Amino acid sequence: MAADLTDTIDDLRERARRWLDDDPDPASREELQAVLDRLPESGPELADRFAGPLTFGTAGLRGPLRAGPNGMNLAVVTQAAAGLVTWLAAEGATGPLVIGYDARRGSKEFAERTAEVATGAGRAAMLLPRPLPTPVLAYAVRHLDAAAGVMVTASHNPPEDNGYKVYLGARLGGETGAGAQIVPPADRGIEAAIRAVGPLAEVPLGPPGEVLGDDLAVAYVKQAAEVVDPNGPRGLRVAYTPLHGVGAAVLTAAFSRAGFGVPGVVPDQAEPDGTFPTVSFPNPEEPGAVDRLVALAESTRADLAIANDPDADRCAVVVPDPAAGGWRMLRGDEVGVLLADHLMRRGVRGLYATTIVSSALLRAMCTARDLPYDETLTGFKWIVRAGDGSAPLVFGYEEALGYCVAPEHVRDKDGITAALTVAELAAGLKAEGRTLTDRLDELAAEFGVHHTDQYSVRVTDLRLIADAMARVRAATPTTLLGRPVTETRDLLPEADVVILRTDTARVVIRPSGTEPKLKAYLEVVQPVAEGDVAAARERAGTAVAALRTEIAAALGL
Repeated sequence: MAADLTDTIDDLRERARRWLDDDPDPASREELQAVLDRLPESGPELADRFAGPLTFGTAGLRGPLRAGPNGMNLAVVTQAAAGLVTWLAAEGATGPLVIGYDARRGSKEFAERTAEVATGAGRAAMLLPRPLPTPVLAYAVRHLDAAAGVMVTASHNPPEDNGYKVYLGARLGGETGAGAQIVPPADRGIEAAIRAVGPLAEVPLGPPGEVLGDDLAVAYVKQAAEVVDPNGPRGLRVAYTPLHGVGAAVLTAAFSRAGFGVPGVVPDQAEPDGTFPTVSFPNPEEPGAVDRLVALAESTRADLAIANDPDADRCAVVVPDPAAGGWRMLRGDEVGVLLADHLMRRGVRGLYATTIVSSALLRAMCTARDLPYDETLTGFKWIVRAGDGSAPLVFGYEEALGYCVAPEHVRDKDGITAALTVAELAAGLKAEGRTLTDRLDELAAEFGVHHTDQYSVRVTDLRLIADAMARVRAATPTTLLGRPVTETRDLLPEADVVILRTDTARVVIRPSGTEPKLKAYLEVVQPVAEGDVAAARERAGTAVAALRTEIAAALGL
């Protein structure tokens, strides 16, 4: 056994030394050398750093900032950029590579290195002028007719992470995928090209590329403001936080241009800061993340509170909850159906889409209103490609706070235009003496209460997720809440997803594509009897709580 351990450490040491010889970043080399110097105590850490290369997943590359192939660092980014531009050339894609970045540690440096690799390969590179929201990069790919786009961001991941998202232009993405995130087989092609990159010292680096001016962000803001009706009510007081991300300047400019009052911004979360000092986890959905936003909303007597995640592609909505004596965050499904209903009432006809883990309410609304509907696998890369082409996509959402209210503007989730559209709806309702929660009650009275929740488990050992998925497949529940399971779907090999349905409930179980989490999405539908929405909500809430307990037991986590 001792000999085996020595052999393993010797192998890791040799792999690390080869990595050090090829790493272009002195700081990264110093970091890895420090790990080597602590062997054998640092053996598990070194093994994790060399457990395998980061691969293109749901959102391109994403991982912890650290030296080694299983992390985000200058060497990994150089290799990824070289593979990407090689693949673009092999596919015959013409046009520039547009590159954006957020305010996380390393983002600007990774963006600049990507530009140097692109120009070194003979392709024009355009850098956004400063840290800007992901929707601005997605917009730029279409606006500038680029071959592709890269956004350096880890979205709402922990501060120690970073990531690398790839968008395709019209030439490779086609009509529905122009300015959208990559899907198969592009991801596999790029991954293969990345693995084929030789020594990094042989990757040619060119000039830094063109740094774009502010006119691009101005153009984005102009089109974003045009998403809402210019003649609608504007009497609304809004509190806002970008959660130390890059959304504040763009969102406040868009609100101002659209004729709304400029939202009040949480002061100590207003400026971009990749350390996210006031939140334990920079995701609006996490407990405590919007506490400062709620405090600002209360002190300013706001009608509505809005949070973006750090790269501003998601939008959280927090509303007064008089019954509870405070404020509550609307679920992603609630915001999704509010936005869809609002667009439908504005006469926007076309395809409405969501994902297999979202509420069934959107389907019911589309059926009743004779509108095309589709649902896809999770991720906006699938949502924006929904349908069979017979009707244009006009709205898509996913329950994880992602909304696309103007697919012709940004072919991805967009927290800026979503916030504007929520504000438009809230202002219109306020002018009538009503609120967003009033409108939710009206939808419940018409279609039944669709109560959704999530059972989510974060793990440090990914084998626990695999074991749980195997467990639920081997012993699939035959009843839920005492009612027979009428449909069981296993989406393998296309996706690692198990779906269970009864006549009144639905459960969708899947591993997260961006975090070490196992997620179970729960839904219970309760009809409203004699107009008593509150009673139906209470019954649905009790049923979902019981469903959580059943699913937790089935998963064994």
